[in-house]
Amino acid sequence: MTELAKLREESGMSLGELSDRVRYDRSYLNRLERGERLGDLETARRLDEVYGTGRGLQNLWWLAKDDAYLGRYQRYMELEDTARIIQRYVPQTIPGLLQTEEYARELLWSVPHRPDEEEALEDQLSLRLGRQQILRRDTSPAHLRIVLDEVAFARPLRDKEAWNRQLQRLLDDAQLPNVTIQVLPLTAGLHDLLGGSLTIMWLPDGSSAAYQEGNKSGEVIEEPGEVEQLRLSYDEVSARALPPLDSLEFIRKLMKDG
Repeated sequence: MTELAKLREESGMSLGELSDRVRYDRSYLNRLERGERLGDLETARRLDEVYGTGRGLQNLWWLAKDDAYLGRYQRYMELEDTARIIQRYVPQTIPGLLQTEEYARELLWSVPHRPDEEEALEDQLSLRLGRQQILRRDTSPAHLRIVLDEVAFARPLRDKEAWNRQLQRLLDDAQLPNVTIQVLPLTAGLHDLLGGSLTIMWLPDGSSAAYQEGNKSGEVIEEPGEVEQLRLSYDEVSARALPPLDSLEFIRKLMKDG
């Protein structure tokens, strides 16, 4: 990022001096300045403090983040960032908006990769965790209504304590006034959304869009008739799921029995 190099030069600081100020490794900062790494939102915040740039670098980070997502995710991220209400059904895993760093790391690193792809995975991790701010931002945080299939709880992290921290994270997030979590038990039987996840996004102008995702593919749907059908499918799954309080009790029991 040439803007970072320019700001440091104008400040009169060496890379070593900057490293001491923000407590990040010099090689990491050098790669940020050369555009070889995206970094994360916390790095941008610290650099804003050092350079006195308000939220300028944080805003640039969000723009760069949007460019980092490949084709099929671009439009979805735009919609998710502006959505007032997000309704999701997730069949296999804990969704990104509710993942701990430990869970996200284990899931991302499960993808076959070469040693030279480790930095790219670190950037993906930062992007995923950064997305979670839409639930906690000061202005108009998104309202999340999520249905987690019981299957997602049948695949715990390898580290038992890390798994308990993920379960506790779900309980903590469910206490937010804008987050509702339901668990769909296996006894709910067959339903229309088996095989993939579904996200319905309600936008500020009153319209809605959907995103269907399989294991290796995803599609944004904005045609009103198709979105309406998917909304009905989501409503049916939500109706079969445990009520929110019972769902939290289900999670607490997992922690107790585990």
